[in-house]
Amino acid sequence: MGNEKVILTDIVWFQEGPGVRNTQYTDSGVKLLNVANLVDGKVDLSTSNRYISKEEAYGKYKHFLVDPGDFIIASSGIKVDYFDKKMGFVDETQLPLCMNTSTIRFKTLDSNVLNIRYFMYYLKSFAFKEQLARQITGSAQLNFGPSHLKKMSMPLCSIKKQGEICEQLDIVYHMIEMRQQQLIELDSLIKARFVEMFGDPETNPHGYIKAPMGDYMTLLTDFSSNGSYKTLDSGVTMYDEPNFAWMVRTIDLESGDMTSIKYIDESAYELLGKSKLFGGEIIMNKIGSAGKVYLMPEITMPASLGRNAFMFRYDDRVNVKYLFHLLTSEYGQREIQQYVRGAVTKTITKNDARAVLIIVPPIELQNEYVAFVEQVDKSKVAVQKALDETQLLFDSLMQKYFG
Repeated sequence: MGNEKVILTDIVWFQEGPGVRNTQYTDSGVKLLNVANLVDGKVDLSTSNRYISKEEAYGKYKHFLVDPGDFIIASSGIKVDYFDKKMGFVDETQLPLCMNTSTIRFKTLDSNVLNIRYFMYYLKSFAFKEQLARQITGSAQLNFGPSHLKKMSMPLCSIKKQGEICEQLDIVYHMIEMRQQQLIELDSLIKARFVEMFGDPETNPHGYIKAPMGDYMTLLTDFSSNGSYKTLDSGVTMYDEPNFAWMVRTIDLESGDMTSIKYIDESAYELLGKSKLFGGEIIMNKIGSAGKVYLMPEITMPASLGRNAFMFRYDDRVNVKYLFHLLTSEYGQREIQQYVRGAVTKTITKNDARAVLIIVPPIELQNEYVAFVEQVDKSKVAVQKALDETQLLFDSLMQKYFG
C-alpha cells in the first residue's frame, strides 16, 4: 500500500463516552475514565476518584467498558495546545474501567492495515489539528465528537512503514520524556535542599525568625500607585511593536515568551515612575490567579510593571531568590492563599500581602542556599537546551510523516 488518504471510519472504530450524572457516582465499584485521567500522554487513574456501581457498569454501561490497549482521547474543553497531552493507552492492570463523558476511545479495525500507535501520532500532528479546526471554528478550546471524526481522513502507508515510523518517533519521544523527567528531578533536588537546610517552614524546627513579610519590605507598589485611573488611562498606551520600555505582565513571566510582550513609550515610562522594574523584584498577581508569585528576571531594557500585580523590594536581611523559593513552596502558597478573597474573582490586598508570614534564616544561610540553586539552574539550562533541540527533531519528523 502506498501513501494514500483514507477516511477514519474505514480504519478505526471509535466510541464516545456516556454522560454519567453526578448522582450516579459511588465510592466504590468500577472506576470512571474522565478527561482528568489523561495526563501527559498517559492514562493516570490517580487524578480522580469517581466510580459507578458494578450493577450499572456491567448492565446499562456494559458496552462502554474499556478493553486493554484501547486508545483514549479527551474531546471537550481542552485547549488546542494541550491536546497532545490529553490522550493515552489503557493498560490491562487499570481495568475494570468505564468510559465517561468527553472521552472517545479508538480501536483499529484491522491491525494488518493500521498500527494504533501510528494513529496516535497522527492525532498529535499539526495536520490533524488543522483538519479538526476547520470543522470547529470560533473557539480556542476543542469540543468535538464522532460526527466530526466521521468526516476526517489521514495519510496511510504500508503497515511495515508505519512500524518504522513509530519506532523512530518512539525513540525521540522517549528522549523528550527523559529530559522532562530530568528537569523534574532537578526541581525536586532544589526543594529537598531547602528542607535539608531550613526544615519545614510551618513547624520552623530551627527556630528562625518568623515575621510578616512587610517587616522586610523597602517598597510595595503597583501600576495604580502612579496616579488616578483617568491620568493613567490617558497617559499610557501599550504597543505591540518594540518601543522604549517593556510593560511587564505576569503572563510574560509565566510563559517566558518574549515575542509577544507589550511596550510603552518613554513618556509613559516616566509617568509610571513609581513602578519601574530593574530586575530581581518579587511580582505577585493581585487579581485572577491572586497570590501567584514571580521573580523578575535580569533585564537589559527599561521595564515597568503592568496592571493587576504588586511589586516588592526588600532590605538586605533577605535574599530575594531565597524568598522567591519560600513563597512558591507549598508552605508559601498556603500562607498567601489564606489572604486571598473572592468566590469568583480572586483578589489580594497590599495589607494582606504584607501580613504573609515568612521565616528568615541568617543571611549567610540564605546566600548559601541561593548559590546551590544557581548551580542547579545551570544544569537545568543545559537540560532545557537539549530538550528544546529534541523537541525540534520530533516536530520535524512529525512534519515529514504527517504534514
